[in-house]
Amino acid sequence: MDVPIEKKKFSKQKLLTIGGIVAILALIAYVIFQTSGGSKLNVEKERISISTIKKDVFQENIPVNGIVLPITTIYLDALEGGRVEEKFVEDGAILKKGEPILRLSNTDLELSLINQETSVYNLLTQMQISQNAARQNTINRQNQFTDVENNLIEAERVYNLNKRLYDKGAIGRQDYESSKNNYDYQTERMKLAKQVLSEDSISSKLEINQARDSYARTQSALELMRKKVGDLVVRAPIDGQLTSLDAEIGQSINKGTRLGQVDVTTGYKVRVDIDEHYISRIYTGQTGTFTLNEKLYTLTIKKVFTQVTNGRFQVDMTFEGEVPEGIRRGQNLQIRVALSAEKQAVLIPKGGFFQKTGGNWVFKVSENGDSAYKVNIRLGSQNTAYYEVIEGLNPGDKVITSSYDSYGDIDELILK
Repeated sequence: MDVPIEKKKFSKQKLLTIGGIVAILALIAYVIFQTSGGSKLNVEKERISISTIKKDVFQENIPVNGIVLPITTIYLDALEGGRVEEKFVEDGAILKKGEPILRLSNTDLELSLINQETSVYNLLTQMQISQNAARQNTINRQNQFTDVENNLIEAERVYNLNKRLYDKGAIGRQDYESSKNNYDYQTERMKLAKQVLSEDSISSKLEINQARDSYARTQSALELMRKKVGDLVVRAPIDGQLTSLDAEIGQSINKGTRLGQVDVTTGYKVRVDIDEHYISRIYTGQTGTFTLNEKLYTLTIKKVFTQVTNGRFQVDMTFEGEVPEGIRRGQNLQIRVALSAEKQAVLIPKGGFFQKTGGNWVFKVSENGDSAYKVNIRLGSQNTAYYEVIEGLNPGDKVITSSYDSYGDIDELILK
């Protein structure tokens, strides 16, 4: 009798299929579970920068570039045009004030000087002739006045004598009247002579003064012309070093052409370029610091140029205290200009995180150090090393300050 064989409920193939389905469902469930709690990413600690939040002295400052310049620079411009005939010194020479640098020639200017000198000499000769004529005229009038005065004295004597004789009846009326008329005539002549002599004196003084004024003006014009000719020799305006001399023998120079400059070498200043964003916060008296040869130096803003060019403006800074040894014109310096006073603040070190977050959030490391998660923060001022933390972090907190570019939209980092 045959015994029926009971058919197995699950074959091996079915079991394998069911197992595969269960594994897929488990994987899906795991992914759903992980995503329901936020996206995560494994990160090696060695490849990130972790910084500790601290509370310390903070001063807002900005990094700027400065170039070392002489404390004073005087530009050499050609006061008169001409041809370069002679160079007395070369570029880089150390000069004393008034020392000649080069000589120009200008025949038109030199000819004008000769003509001006001739005019002055002619005017002086004419003035001397006029003065001599006026002096002779005055002498003649004084002689005439003397004659009139003598005639008046004689007429007065005769009149007085004849009057006494007439009163005694010793002479006739005709002689008396004749002497009286002569006396009256000489009296009127004296009045006229005095008036003429007075007017002549005033006229002579006026003529002399006018001649002197004319001569003085012409003499001034001559001195000016001599100075213009003297300006053909270009001289050092101050003690200093000649730089940027641009002139060669035989070269024609136009009036006003920049020939070079003289730099005062007794001190230096630093010309600094600053972004126009800070123009309202920069003023004279502010300080800046820089490090050279591992030594800290201080600069002070002495002048602010408010003109903005290509989004930047300039300031001049001078050294406070010691000047770096061996510093040279044209040397570049990395300067930190202070924008505020020192204060206590919560600080986060600068890092690549800011480019991704804009300072609005940061990855904060958990207390056990196994993970880091997003926290919202608010930053304030900054300097070359730190941001000021307004809210979101406390001293002692640890945060990731390196770049977040490879994290995408991850909410939590698993630190390994």
